[in-house]
Amino acid sequence: MQTTADTRWQKVTVVLPYLWLLLFFLAPFLIVFQISFSDPVIGQPPFTPTIDEQGTWLATLDNYRFLLTDKLYGLSYFKSVVTAAIATFFCLLLGFPMAYAIARSGPKYRNLLLLLIILPFWISFLLRVYAWMGLMNTYGVINNALLWLGVIDQPLQMMYTDFAVYVGLVYSYLPFMILPVYATLERLDEDLIEAAMDLGADSWLAFRDITWPLARPGVIAGCLLVFIPAIGEYVIPYLLGGPESLMIGRVLFDEFFVNRDWPLASAVAIVLLLLLVVPIMFLQRNRGADEART
Repeated sequence: MQTTADTRWQKVTVVLPYLWLLLFFLAPFLIVFQISFSDPVIGQPPFTPTIDEQGTWLATLDNYRFLLTDKLYGLSYFKSVVTAAIATFFCLLLGFPMAYAIARSGPKYRNLLLLLIILPFWISFLLRVYAWMGLMNTYGVINNALLWLGVIDQPLQMMYTDFAVYVGLVYSYLPFMILPVYATLERLDEDLIEAAMDLGADSWLAFRDITWPLARPGVIAGCLLVFIPAIGEYVIPYLLGGPESLMIGRVLFDEFFVNRDWPLASAVAIVLLLLLVVPIMFLQRNRGADEART
């Protein structure tokens, strides 16, 4: 029988997520959304109010019109989406077999392999990116090794290229793909695969008809966990891709802290958020379909 204290505690646990969402997502979003309808000024804060003292609405859509007319922003959004999609694809390509191998390994080695996956998180993200700079520099570890082996005659240009950005993104976000896929594969009933094999299915058919459909929720969750942070990534394109790297995270930083055009930067952030709503809605729709099937 539930006591009054238990009922109150249940209400608190229900309210806390909504309170968290209100304080750390909805309130900042509304502030940024309001600033995106202002004009930049030299002062503190560096934008005009959207409502004057008489309550007159002074908002303007100039920042959003500018985003539509200046090709820089369209190209930045496009390249960010393409780069994040390619990085997500390679994370899935590498992460799925790794997650499958961990899920099928014995209990003695499983915890050790999971520890190795999360071990890089014990080191600062910035230090790990700097380590890749040391590896991919003109006379870094990789080029020196290839020169010593006689594979190449001249050092390869890896730093400040799209290749370096992809390497950094895949390395940094690969664990976010492996862990949710592993969580679904670890619960996979091996008897289903054995039954399919007994009925004449080969390994590919068993994977296509049993393993992949059952692992799909983890795959979708992993793709979103990689794609969403990768599309707005700033540090990796800046350090590994160089100053010419045209990703929306870099553009956003420049508008906020270099040009101090907070209204335009806010408009860029709002459009970026709208782009991220699409994959999130896809996830919710997929979850609803899976729940309906079960």
